[in-house]
Amino acid sequence: MRIATMGREVRTDTVVVVSQDQASCDLGKETVLLHLKTGAYYGLNAVGARIWNLIQEPRTVSEVRDAIVGEYDVEPERCERDVLALLKRLTREGLVEIRDESGA
Repeated sequence: MRIATMGREVRTDTVVVVSQDQASCDLGKETVLLHLKTGAYYGLNAVGARIWNLIQEPRTVSEVRDAIVGEYDVEPERCERDVLALLKRLTREGLVEIRDESGA
């Protein structure tokens, strides 16, 4: 599955990591994100917060998907669609960066 994002595609083999242009705060099972350049706030539910925690270090989308499937009662196909959709949005908002395979 591929999703175009800012001229690049988010696929299961895409490496993603949180952007340096953000600050985040855990609020129980939820996480609040602040884009430092735009001042926009975003909220993530418990699953979104878990995904956010997983991508504090560069990971492939498939690694994130596999971790969520292992922790939650969700079908792998649905999980993949939802993870890709969230990462696409966070990338579009400048909160997540796409890395190439070398980690650059």
